[in-house]
Formats: sequence, structure tokens, C-alpha cells
Amino acid sequence: MAILAVLVLLGIRACQSTQGPPLRPWHTIVPVELSANAIRKSNWPAYVEAEKRMFDSLHLRLQSEMEPSDRTPLNRYHDGSLASPGAFERDWNRSYVLEPSGAASGVAVLVHGLTDSPYSMRSLAELYRQHGLVAIVPRMPGHGTVPAGLTREGRKEWEAAVEMAMAEARRRSADCLPVQLVGYSNGAALAMLHVMRRIESGLPGDVDRVVLISPMVEVNRFARYAGLAGLPAIFGRYAKSAWLDVLPEYNPFKYNSFPIRAARESYLVTADLQAAMETVARQGRMAQVPPVLAFQSVVDDTVTADGVMTRLFDKLPANGSELVLFDVNRKRILDPMLRSSATGLPSKALQTSSRSYTLTLVGAVSGDDPAVVARSRLPGAHALQVQATGLNYPNDVYSLSHVALPFPANDPLYGNVPSGRRVIQFGTIAVRGERNTLVVSQDSLSRLSYNPFYEYMAVRIVAQMPLAGTGRQKVSESRCGIAL
Repeated sequence: MAILAVLVLLGIRACQSTQGPPLRPWHTIVPVELSANAIRKSNWPAYVEAEKRMFDSLHLRLQSEMEPSDRTPLNRYHDGSLASPGAFERDWNRSYVLEPSGAASGVAVLVHGLTDSPYSMRSLAELYRQHGLVAIVPRMPGHGTVPAGLTREGRKEWEAAVEMAMAEARRRSADCLPVQLVGYSNGAALAMLHVMRRIESGLPGDVDRVVLISPMVEVNRFARYAGLAGLPAIFGRYAKSAWLDVLPEYNPFKYNSFPIRAARESYLVTADLQAAMETVARQGRMAQVPPVLAFQSVVDDTVTADGVMTRLFDKLPANGSELVLFDVNRKRILDPMLRSSATGLPSKALQTSSRSYTLTLVGAVSGDDPAVVARSRLPGAHALQVQATGLNYPNDVYSLSHVALPFPANDPLYGNVPSGRRVIQFGTIAVRGERNTLVVSQDSLSRLSYNPFYEYMAVRIVAQMPLAGTGRQKVSESRCGIAL
């Protein structure tokens, strides 16, 4: 009976895949990238050079296979469009390094998220550079090119790319300067997985502090079985069943179309992370985990704040880690429109004093005052610490979102401060009309794309950076090989 039900569902899935817009070249052309084994044997210069060759080849093929109807003002693959990466000062889809103006006080490796690109780490990388650290931002294989890239590349290649970037960080730090590992969304899971893999393998730690943005430590349960939904794709007529979404590509640095395999691979990253954490715990080595500072919206359509607490932070040792939660807008007029699941968690979480990490809630205290404060409960503390931020909760924002956190309001792509450039800017989009008319969801266009509290987050991250000229004081003696 169960087999029959599965066959019926697969039949329905196959029929559904024949509807909607056809696949375009960016859905069918699969770039050839280095294998996971080749990446591990490579180094940063070789990886960047292979990346350049791949991008050049892909661009030529796309231009030859696109039809006139594909050359629209909002197609990222049409040179000269408002969504073209060429409209920016550099193609942020590619791996890059930002160098400080003087001697480096440390090194930071920043790992972007699923369907994203190195652009999403642009502002944070610049923050690290400005404060004297070398910022290394690798492009995860399958990203920054065409959505079809994620039908081939997956977690093994992503893990290898993180390892390769961390090897470059160790080289630049000479195993003496502090190294920070920063991860956003799926990149956060990859960052923690790198840390846990080294510990469980008995390798010396190569990270002094971890910073996580919207950490994807769990995903929707559907992702576990997503591969089944793509089975009809083995027959050419049902090729679109391999995709959860087939949409116009109007974002220069992030895919809108989403292949099923990417969901499955992302789930497997989180599963691998949980397994690695369990292994490290059994080995009695959790004390080797470096301090973790994470930022998370209390409402997140990708990963729940409760999941971040229970599946990650509650398992960490008492090592000075901190989870910062961005609250919803408590304005009275909005309160009746918010689901109780969005408003209940924050106050309940702050009541617990038995955690081994600091929990901080950033938001307004009451519905009558938009002033945002940071309320923190330190491990074992009975009283809350309250600190003013100097920020107000924007009237037109009811919550942050999973994708918003790494982008300041003046981001030229995602911010709401007009950039003056001839490019699309998602934070300023306001489209109105009848529902069920657009090929993209109205929710996706109205989803908050920037962080109104980015300044607070930046201050907190900077406070954890090594000071110029004093990097060695924060590195263990075993790492540096000198007396501190």
C-alpha cells in the first residue's frame, strides 16, 4: 500500500513538472568544477585560477545558447541588464580576499550560504578588513554561476572548499595570528562542521573564534526526502521535477531557481554536523570547541531560533559563547497580527538562567517605546543586563528574516538606502497589484532583505576581533609556539 502511495505521488509530481515555464540554459548547462579531492589537493591561487577558467567558459556558452527573449533588463545572465553582476564594481560571485591597509592582526574566513555567493559576505568582510584582518571569502562550488551548478556540486565539494580556505588562513596567519571562521546560513553549518571534524579527528584546532549568522543547523524535514520528489527527472520529459522552483534569475548574486538536490545536500550538511557533535561529545572533547557568537532572528522561515538553541548552543561547553536573538516588533498595533509562536519564545527563553552560554535579546521592551535595547542573561545569572543600542525598531518592519542579517541598510543590492546605481535594489522594491499574478511570490518580494540592527551586530563582532599589533595574545601557546 505504501509503495502504491509513493507511485501515485511520483505520478502527480511528474505531471506537475510539465507545467509552468520551460527550463532555460541556466537550468540545463552544468559547469565543470574541481572535484572535492582536487580541491583538497589544491591551494587558494589554484582554486581561484580554476574558477576563472570555469566562469569564462560558462559565460561564452550562455551567450551562445540564450535566445533573444532571454535578454531582458532583469536577467542576470544578460550583459548590461539591471541585474548583471557587471553593474557592480566587481563580480562578487567569485572568491576574493580583502587585505588590510597595514600589518594584519588576524585572519577571517567567511563562508556564504546555500544558493548564495561571496557577495553576501561583502559587508562583513569589509568590516574585518577595516579592523586589520585579512578577509578570505571562498565561493562554494555550484554557487555564483548558474542554478544548474547545484544539480552536481554538493556537501563534499563545499567541505573541501572550506578546508582549502582554512589552509590559506593558516598560511597567512603563520599559525600564530588569530583566525576567525564566519558562516552565514548553510555556511554556518559548514563552519561548525569544519571545527567538529578537526576535533573528532584529533587535529589541532585552527579556529580561535566562530561567528555565525542565521545558522542553518536544522532544515525542513521535507529536505530529508527531497530526493524522491526528483525521481521523475530521469525521464527527459519530466526534467523539471528535479527543481523545487524554476523562476526568473533577477538577482545578480543569488539564485532564485532551486534544485531539489541542493535541499537534500543542505539537509545532509546539518545531519553530518549533528553526528560530528555527538562523536566529539562521546570523545569528551567538547571543551576544545572555540567560543561561538551567533546572531539569529526569533522568527525565521528556514531555521527556528529554538532549533539553534537546542541543536547547537545547548550542546556547547561553558566557553564564553553567546547567542543573540533579534526580536519581533512589539508595537501595539502589530501585536494582534503576530502569531503567538513569534512572540512567546523570546520572553520565555530569557527566564532560564541554567544555560552555559549568554543569551541576548535585541528589541523593544514594550509596545509603547520603539527604542531597542539588548537584554542579556549570562550563564547562571539571576538578573538581566540591559544595554541601550541607540536604535529604534522601524515602523514598517514587523520582524527580521533569515536572509536579512548580513546586509546593512545601505547595501547597494539588498538595502533600503538608494544607492544611486543603475542596478536593481531589493530593499526599495514596493510592488502592488492583484495576487496570483506575478511568477514570483509576493512574499519573496516583500521579505526583509536588510538588517536594521546591522550596526549593533557589527559592534558586537568588532569587539571580538584581535587588536592591531596584539594578535598573538589571543592565540594558544601550542598554536603560536612561543611563550605568551
